[in-house]
Amino acid sequence: MSESDNVLEVKNLNAWFGNFHAVKNVSNNYSRKSITAIIGPSGCGKSTYLRCLNRIHEEVPGARLSGEALLLGQNIFAPNVDPVELRRHIGMVFQKPNPFPALSIFDNVVIGLKLQGEKRKDVLMEAAQKCLKKAALWDEVKEKLQKQGTSLSGGQQQRLCIARALAVNPPVLLMDEPTSALDPIASAKIEELMQTLKEEYTVIVVTHNMQQAARVADFTSFLMLGELIEHGPSEVIFTNPKKTKTEDYITGRFG
Repeated sequence: MSESDNVLEVKNLNAWFGNFHAVKNVSNNYSRKSITAIIGPSGCGKSTYLRCLNRIHEEVPGARLSGEALLLGQNIFAPNVDPVELRRHIGMVFQKPNPFPALSIFDNVVIGLKLQGEKRKDVLMEAAQKCLKKAALWDEVKEKLQKQGTSLSGGQQQRLCIARALAVNPPVLLMDEPTSALDPIASAKIEELMQTLKEEYTVIVVTHNMQQAARVADFTSFLMLGELIEHGPSEVIFTNPKKTKTEDYITGRFG
């Protein structure tokens, strides 16, 4: 465990799709027990950047990356790092809820533990209960754990996916537009949940919703055309940004 407050340190990260340079030389640090929002116009590289951080980007044909990302001091892009193993340490929640359709609510949560070889029913049940509680879903599903995950509402499915990501206890949780497919009530529950999660995890969330970023994030990063224009405490970014481009975006002059 690093002595630094930074759980994740990104250094000179570049990402390409073929010849298209999608993320350009981004460096940033992410501290313990914090939420960082990444904002910027559509197509500016936000989701690509996030997908680099748990090694999904490089699975796209023709995609590549360069640079470093140090998770507790270890470079996640090193040749000896197994991407599947890495994803147990850097969890991901996607824009559209994606519970495994053939699995029950219970099995959706504990699938990662089962893949690690855990077979003890009491351990799996304890983990399921703990993670569903963390995801603020336990009270809604405790009587129907054997029903399919896809039987839940959209907002419940997204919280189920969060519970699934938490089951392997990753220090970092990535969230790519986690509320964009949800109604306002379900979105508010996810925002409330993020505030609880940061007590234990480092959360990095991509969002198109600047009001959401201002509400939930301790820090905000503004990306434009693949470049990190500005990063800082959210209250500074949204009230007194240092860069003209940031101010223009925040005030709606473009984007």
